[in-house]
Amino acid sequence: MPELPEVETVVRTLRPHVQYQTVTRAVLLRTSCLHGLSLPVERLTGFCITDVHRRGKLIVFELDGTHAQDTALRAVHAMRLVVHLRMTGRLMTWPADAAPHAYTRCVFDLVGPKGASRLFFDDVRAFGRVLLCPEGMLSQWKYWRSLGPEPLEMTAPDFAARLTGKHASLKAVLLDQKAVAGVGNIYADECLFAARLHPLRTASSLSAAECARLLLCLKDVLRRSIAQCGSSIRDYRDANGNVGAFQNSFAVYGRSGQPCRHCGHLLQRLRVAGRTTVCCPCCQQ
Repeated sequence: MPELPEVETVVRTLRPHVQYQTVTRAVLLRTSCLHGLSLPVERLTGFCITDVHRRGKLIVFELDGTHAQDTALRAVHAMRLVVHLRMTGRLMTWPADAAPHAYTRCVFDLVGPKGASRLFFDDVRAFGRVLLCPEGMLSQWKYWRSLGPEPLEMTAPDFAARLTGKHASLKAVLLDQKAVAGVGNIYADECLFAARLHPLRTASSLSAAECARLLLCLKDVLRRSIAQCGSSIRDYRDANGNVGAFQNSFAVYGRSGQPCRHCGHLLQRLRVAGRTTVCCPCCQQ
């Protein structure tokens, strides 16, 4: 599943193609990709995309309905289209005459300062979701409501407070989207190795200095991955169809049985919080 760096890269590469473009038509090709709380995407006609940003692992389109064809939604004015890529979701723009692909789930026809184009939401595994709703209605979505803070914006005391009293493992807490938004299996393993902390260690056992070190390493790993456009393991591509490169810099993820890049000991594979986990038995005692 794309994590914070991959979703951030999609947002950054998608924004230049869709910002200030107006939706002239929206078509849902597979109803199962529509979130249960969502309005029909067809009602987007006339909405202008004013911005695209990220929240955790979610892509959020800010929409202005001043000129919406749906008079009821025009009164609402501000809408949001939220896309969760899940495992294989992909957002890319194509020429205005492009035909949908075999795995295209939604099509958005756009026109504006950049000319006419089509935005496709493709999803091979069909686990991705699309949610269209007024801005204030997002609080009804339990997942959105419970999302934790953004790790790149957290301070050391904020981060320490998220670990205090947690008797779960460090790896489990990092994966918990209620504790920290956007971190998944790859970056949990990588930041724990960088901080020289064992994934099975109880979160509440960390000292203030160790909490600060872990947050510093988490931010560093995330920023380095964003700078390399994320990690492409299988399906991930940015909005321009390009792969990421951070997988070439992995210290532990996917390297079980190989020598540690720091000490040379063989990396160990564990099962933590239901996820395959790789760590160094020497560097992360």
